[in-house]
Amino acid sequence: MSQPYNKFQEVSSRTLQIGVGLLLSIVTFGTLGYHLLEGMNLLDSLYMTVITISTVGFKEVGAEPLSQQGKIFTMGLIITSLGSLAYVGSNMARFVFDGELANYIKTYRVDKKIAKLKNHVIIVGYGRNGEQAALELAEHGVNFVIVDKRDNVISRVRENPELLYIKGDATHEEILEQAQVYNARALIATTPDDADNVFVVLTARSMNPNLTIISRASELESQMKLKRAGATNVIMPERIGGQRMAKLVHQPDVVEFLEYVLLQKSQDVSLEELSCKNLAQRFVGKSIADLRVREVSGANIIGIKISGARYVFNPDPKMILSRNDQLFVLGNPTQISKLKEVMISDE
Repeated sequence: MSQPYNKFQEVSSRTLQIGVGLLLSIVTFGTLGYHLLEGMNLLDSLYMTVITISTVGFKEVGAEPLSQQGKIFTMGLIITSLGSLAYVGSNMARFVFDGELANYIKTYRVDKKIAKLKNHVIIVGYGRNGEQAALELAEHGVNFVIVDKRDNVISRVRENPELLYIKGDATHEEILEQAQVYNARALIATTPDDADNVFVVLTARSMNPNLTIISRASELESQMKLKRAGATNVIMPERIGGQRMAKLVHQPDVVEFLEYVLLQKSQDVSLEELSCKNLAQRFVGKSIADLRVREVSGANIIGIKISGARYVFNPDPKMILSRNDQLFVLGNPTQISKLKEVMISDE
């Protein structure tokens, strides 16, 4: 897995390299200086250099005191070494006290969790639409990871310890690879820039042909481009908002009822889609009536998608079922769970 771009890693590593390089240069310079100016052997020269730059205050080596040149060299060595150590120390302290160290530790832990994700959702962009998508997925217990390249957004995401995130550009394959796109069930592209969404969709589709991709679009002409790029569905928030406002004028109760069913957070009612691909053999080729849905579970079938192509609302009980169908069922979670058990049971 490719590693994410990390400011702390890059800057602190460079600071450490510079600090170590300066320290080695000072030790080498000091050792050679004492050897040449004072005629000390290399071990004594190294010893003098170490006790000088560490300012421990030990007596200098040799029976004779340092020469004038040696004293001047020693003062210069002390000043230089103190400046180098102050540079490294101040930079490392800045990263610690500015919170970069804490961010690095949290990012490291988040990366470990992301690496284990399977059957999750990738949310690209964490604006209003992305945040709402995250809330809805969290409400239904679906794992997700947020991808955004903006520093201020990632800072806001970090405030919630429950959120998994990656700072980076989702148009790059290495970022989607880090988000475990090969193991994901879906990707939601919510950036306000249609061009960015097109590139994200293209990249994700090329990496995972089976991925469900939902993309936002701001312009009408972008809808077809996103479809050609590989988007499963394209949503235009402004258009949906306008339609909802118009319907609230002449069908307010219908809108509120549908919102209650689809968006409510209680466990009173749920609208679920049930795949028939695992339908028990005893129901294959049988009618909807043979399922006895209302009798065995208490739920209601309000629609069916026939062979992934045609939708039928309020289907006739005599309609024949196949393993290519999708059922749309209304009921509470217990009723729907019971219906799932009946559908796959051969007893």
